Amino acid sequence: MSRVLTVLDDYQNIAIASADWAPVREAFDIDVVHEHLEGAELMRRVAASEVIIAMRERTPFLAERLEALPALRLLVTTGMRNASIDLEAAARRGVVVSGTGSAGNGVPELTIGMIIALMRRFAQEDASIRSGGWQHTIGPGLSGRTLGVLGLGTLGIPVARLAQAFGMRVIAWSRSLTPERAAEHGVSAVPRQRLFADSDVLTIHLPLTPDTRGLVGRTELATMRRDAYLVNTSRGPIIDEEALLDALRDGTIAGAALDVYDTEPLPAGHPLRSTPNTLLLPHIGYVTTENYRAFYGDAVQDVLAYLFGEPVRVLASPR
Repeated sequence: MSRVLTVLDDYQNIAIASADWAPVREAFDIDVVHEHLEGAELMRRVAASEVIIAMRERTPFLAERLEALPALRLLVTTGMRNASIDLEAAARRGVVVSGTGSAGNGVPELTIGMIIALMRRFAQEDASIRSGGWQHTIGPGLSGRTLGVLGLGTLGIPVARLAQAFGMRVIAWSRSLTPERAAEHGVSAVPRQRLFADSDVLTIHLPLTPDTRGLVGRTELATMRRDAYLVNTSRGPIIDEEALLDALRDGTIAGAALDVYDTEPLPAGHPLRSTPNTLLLPHIGYVTTENYRAFYGDAVQDVLAYLFGEPVRVLASPR
């Protein structure tokens, strides 16, 4: 019986072109899945897989799912962290979980791009041109505006620096942020309520944890000015989705740019798809040519290391 390796969620049909899979093909039949599968359909597709390569957190592998995959021996996730994999359950099942490196970070530049596109209404003007029209909207520039950064860390710091290059004043809040540490980056640390009240644009750069889930709710959105914008490239559940929908419909805030959602892919009939004053992207903060080459190139190396009995970049080792 042939050995099977499955690559999941290759939306762009780029996995095979991003690395040299020839040595892997010598040992495995490779099945590449281009659509997102769930439930029974997913389990049928991966039932015989000895190796699964998962793209980020698109497909969860929790205890129940791992128990139902007796053939699985190696699970590779792109990146070195994946909250949707139960590492303890994998270890109990004797499944090696390996990760990959990456090539740079596309989130900060995407964040600034989204801010400009949202405020200057690029999508609306593009649609107008294509339908035979001409300019019909107006929006603010960045210079002299205040950017609020919710989470001044690995992502928040480069976003702050890019914003400063455009002449923006930057303020920030996180639970552990001190005025001294913020000042090192030319940023003013402020109380959380003031962050929401004073920001022309508020951008979120926090991990999703029990403490951050729903951190941006009705109270926080109501604190923002009616001409302020919200940007989220972190994780959808950090924002209370129903509260955001109401704020957009009621004009509580001027608009929102989102790259992440509570449910991904965003369902076809989801109310966010029809909200006014929004820029919606399909979770592409990390989706760059360079990153995918690093992801899949390292995934190939992880598979070869597994074949030779010397796994590398292991997130959890079998017990």
